[in-house]
Amino acid sequence: MYRLFLLTFLCILSACDKRDPLTKLEGFVQGTTYHLTYVAPEGIDTAEVQRAINEEFARIDLALSNYRDDSAIEKFNAQKHTDPVTVDEELVKLVEIAREVNKASAGCYDLTIKPLFDLWGFKADVFTPPSDEALAQTLASVGMDKLEILPGNRLRKLLPELRIDVSSIGQGYTVARVADVLESFGVENYLAEIGGELKVRGKKPDGKPWRIALEKPLPNERSLHKIISFDDGKPMALMASGTYRHFFDQDGKRYSHILDARSGKPVEHDTVSVTILHPDPTLADAWSTALLCMGTEEGLAAANAASLAVLFIEQKNDELVEHYSRAWRDIQGVSFPEK
Repeated sequence: MYRLFLLTFLCILSACDKRDPLTKLEGFVQGTTYHLTYVAPEGIDTAEVQRAINEEFARIDLALSNYRDDSAIEKFNAQKHTDPVTVDEELVKLVEIAREVNKASAGCYDLTIKPLFDLWGFKADVFTPPSDEALAQTLASVGMDKLEILPGNRLRKLLPELRIDVSSIGQGYTVARVADVLESFGVENYLAEIGGELKVRGKKPDGKPWRIALEKPLPNERSLHKIISFDDGKPMALMASGTYRHFFDQDGKRYSHILDARSGKPVEHDTVSVTILHPDPTLADAWSTALLCMGTEEGLAAANAASLAVLFIEQKNDELVEHYSRAWRDIQGVSFPEK
């Protein structure tokens, strides 16, 4: 579901031992894979849990998918007028979160940016740098300031052609909802992951913490960069986002798939990945996009202002350089064991 050309790269380290009484559910959803690993309370029917998970996936897809015409969000997008439209409270809440992150990122993060991706050829995977005139025209048709939230769960476009795409926040939201489903069955110890975006709670049956391995953010290798151990068992989401898989090279210059909504152009900074730890997967998902867009210097200032635990990695020639927000350095209950 998350298709702002921002990828998450991580793998689960020793999520379970063959002797551990863990239940695992997995499959395909939102154009990617999901893996749920949890300690099932006594008497819980796995088939019933799977059914509830599937129903929640289907409900979210029908509400928030930008890839089906009959979804609630696409029905809103299809209405080419500026009259207020009553929508589900769920969509309004996501727009509210996105607006908060949009303001905090000085406009770098924006739910209405999709026309710019199409303009640059990213949708068709054929890189086509636009003319200045075409770029200016498309920029005029996007912007969170052109979308109003009104009382009574209503949204109003200030431009009839405005479209919103929640894929940059929807996958994190889905992780949160799936975790809620597990908890509704009394599950207190779990790791819920969709497309590399995840939330953990509790510990494994042997009392050991859930441990996650972050991939080294280099395009031509898949190796371990850092281990994150969730030691205290408190609910925590992890979102890791990068620029190093999707890009175009043209005329000796590399163009990222990450677009800055303020300029409408690919970012040019050296930041290749951002990792954020936060209790709320939805907010973490939106912020991971925003901070990757902003880059290390601007992003660190924003992360510190919002007290967010964030790791930035820059690529300087062949060297990877780490930068940490204050909250990352001071975080409690999470450790970073040696490889």
